[in-house]
Amino acid sequence: MSDPRAVARAIDALRRGWPVALRDAEDTLALLSIETADDVRLKAFDAAGTADILISAARAATLKLANQIDAAAPEKPVIVSRAPWIDLAGAVALADPALDLATPLKGPYRTLPCRSSDAAGAALELARLAGLLPAFFLADTAPGIEVTITPEDIAAYDDSRALMIAARARLPVEVAEHSEIVAFRSADQAGEHVALIVGTPDGTPPLVRLHSECLTGDVLGSLKCDCGPQLHGALHEISTHWGILLYLRQEGRGIGLINKLRAYSLQDQGFDTVDANLRLGFAIDARDFGVAAQMLRLIGQDRIRLLTNNPDKVERLRAEGIDVVERVPHRMAPNPHNQGYLDTKRDRTGHQL
Repeated sequence: MSDPRAVARAIDALRRGWPVALRDAEDTLALLSIETADDVRLKAFDAAGTADILISAARAATLKLANQIDAAAPEKPVIVSRAPWIDLAGAVALADPALDLATPLKGPYRTLPCRSSDAAGAALELARLAGLLPAFFLADTAPGIEVTITPEDIAAYDDSRALMIAARARLPVEVAEHSEIVAFRSADQAGEHVALIVGTPDGTPPLVRLHSECLTGDVLGSLKCDCGPQLHGALHEISTHWGILLYLRQEGRGIGLINKLRAYSLQDQGFDTVDANLRLGFAIDARDFGVAAQMLRLIGQDRIRLLTNNPDKVERLRAEGIDVVERVPHRMAPNPHNQGYLDTKRDRTGHQL
């Protein structure tokens, strides 16, 4: 039986720099996050200095390792053999693409066959859930393991069907005094999502906007993206009808705040938002649209009009069982700083701007 509570403990352990283990049908992997390790923790985990390094296929491709036979399977995690010269600083440089300009000469690296591919892939997903770089020191066994989990545990932890309504209240907002806020959470995950229901349901499909949390854009007014203007523009558009704003706690399209800032650093080095995510070892869009679908079902709205320029968002919601009867364009004016960001949306992720 799966145990999603164990995943919550594993996430906490990784963020604190403590080792965890991941077990699949073939093997058990002892893991220490490279991002949160220090010299003391690494020595305790791997006194002999022989623990190998687990990275994503995308990061391996950036490091020109994909042409090695043992790393030639696309989309599968890659294990890098621990050479004697790879200390903690060397491992961090290997793992973090934001440091590539500061440490341009790396390697040579030698890859190893990726045993326990289910556990290795689940480990990278666990790193994303923890908001950490997808890179680990890897051993067969290690002292001080905090918790042992399975890929099935991770799937149960990340199951959007566990989301439930936690609280709701009347919330007058600037664009509409007649609004209600509804908060959602699951028993195992710490973060909450919210929906703002604007106006009075009248039997027609609501106008719905899915908005992923963006601290830099929503709160600080970042000019790198269009998130803040999109949020406020969506509220104004919804207020002219009746509808729902879903505010999803999926920062950085699901990779977390710290990794999003790393992506910003890569953008400053000349990479677009798509390549920045890939170089970090993540999917172009790692958001879970099952969360949005479950929120809509819980408030009784599974037939909607969707305010978006992204046709893929329509298809992903439909795949989760939501009947999207219309895509409503969301038009926002660019600023001098985010034109490249908008061009990438149009040219590489299919947004119809």
